[in-house]
Amino acid sequence: MEFYDLIFYLSMLAGLLMAFSLGANDLANTMATAVGSKALSVHQAVMIAAPLTFAGAVLLGAHVTATITRGVVNPEHIADPRLMVLGMFSALLAAALWVLIASLASLPVSTTHSIVGSVLGFGIVAGGPEVVNWAILLVVVLSWLISPIFAGVLAYLIFTHIRKFIFYQKHYLEQARIWAPRWIGLTVLILGFSFFFKTPLYDAVDLRAPYAVMLIFAIACLAWALFRYLIIKATRHLEQKVENVEGIFRKLQIMTSSYVALSLGANDVANAVGPVAVIYIIVRQQEMVEHADIPTFLLIMGGLGIAAGIALLGGRVIRTVGTRITTLTHTRGFSVNYGSATAVLVASILGMPVSTTHACVGGVTGVGLARGFSAIDLSVLLRILAYWVLTVPIAALTCIVIFQTLRWTFVI
Repeated sequence: MEFYDLIFYLSMLAGLLMAFSLGANDLANTMATAVGSKALSVHQAVMIAAPLTFAGAVLLGAHVTATITRGVVNPEHIADPRLMVLGMFSALLAAALWVLIASLASLPVSTTHSIVGSVLGFGIVAGGPEVVNWAILLVVVLSWLISPIFAGVLAYLIFTHIRKFIFYQKHYLEQARIWAPRWIGLTVLILGFSFFFKTPLYDAVDLRAPYAVMLIFAIACLAWALFRYLIIKATRHLEQKVENVEGIFRKLQIMTSSYVALSLGANDVANAVGPVAVIYIIVRQQEMVEHADIPTFLLIMGGLGIAAGIALLGGRVIRTVGTRITTLTHTRGFSVNYGSATAVLVASILGMPVSTTHACVGGVTGVGLARGFSAIDLSVLLRILAYWVLTVPIAALTCIVIFQTLRWTFVI
C-alpha cells in the first residue's frame, strides 16, 4: 500500500475517533443543563441530541474547511506535501486522544483548542518556532478567560433578572406570563442570528444581511405573540406555585439545548473531518492545499461519530457539568443556555475562537454564584480549569511525539 493511501485510511479512523470524542465531550455540554435541572433524563438527552447533531453535520455542515492550520501555523513554510499529510494526521489523532481521555475523566475540554494545540506542535517540529503565529495563539489563550467570564456574567444577570421580576414578586405566576414570552422572543432572536450567521445556512440562502435581520426580528416577534397566547392559555387554571413557573422555562430550556446540539453538528463537524478532507485532497492531487472541499461521505462519517460519542460516553460529561458544579433548576438552566449562546455568538462576530464548552461551564458557574460561593463545588471547578490549561500543551506534545515517530518510520 502506498504512503498516501495508508495515511488516508488511518486518518479516516482518526477522524472517526475525533468525531466520537467530540460527541462525548462537546455535544454532552449542550445537554448538560437540561439533564442537571431534570428537564430531561440522560437517555432522553441522548435521544434528542444524537439525531439533531447528525442532521446538523450532514445537512448544514460546512462543505469547505476554514484555514486548515487555523492561522496558528503558516503552511507556506512546509513545502513537502507528505509532511503536511503526516502533520494533519498527527494533529487529528493527538487532539482526539486528549479529548477522549478528558471524556473518560468526566471533564469538559475544548475540541477546538485541542486541535489548535496539536497543529502548534506539528508546526514547531516541521517548520520551527518562526512559522507559528504567536499572536493567534495569544488570542486563543485569552479566550480561556473571556468566553467563560462573559457567559458567566450574562447567565448571572439573566437569572438575577428572572428572580427579581418573577420570583420576588407577589403574583409571580402572573409575572411569569408577562416575562416568559419576552424571554422566548429574545431567545428566538439570539438563536436566529446564531443559526443564520454561524452556520453555512448564510452562504446557502441567497438573502442579503439586512433582509435576514428583518426576517429574524419578524420571527422573534411572532414567537413572542404565539407563546404569550399559549402560556396564558396553558396556565389560566394553574395555582400560583414555583413548580408551575419552572415548568414554563422547562420547555424553553429543552428548545435552547436542542438548538445548540443542531448548531454544534453544523459548526464543529469540521474539527473531526476537516483534516481528513485535506489529506484526501492531497492524496488525490499530491500537492499542497490550504482549503479543501469536504465530501458528503466524510460529513456523514463525522455525524455518525459525534452521535455515537454522546450515546456511548456522553453521560460522564453531562453529569459533571449538569450536576456537580452547582444545583440547577429550569430557570437556571435556561439562563446558562441563553448566556452561553449569546457569548459564543458575540465572540464569533468579533472573530474570537471561543469554545462552547468554556462558555457553558462559565454560564453554570455564573448562575451558581447568584446564590453565593457556597453554591459552587470549587474542587470540581478547579479540576475543569486545570484540564483547560493543560489542553494546548498536552495536545502539542502528543502531536510532536506522533509526528516524529511517523516521520522516522517513513524516513521523510
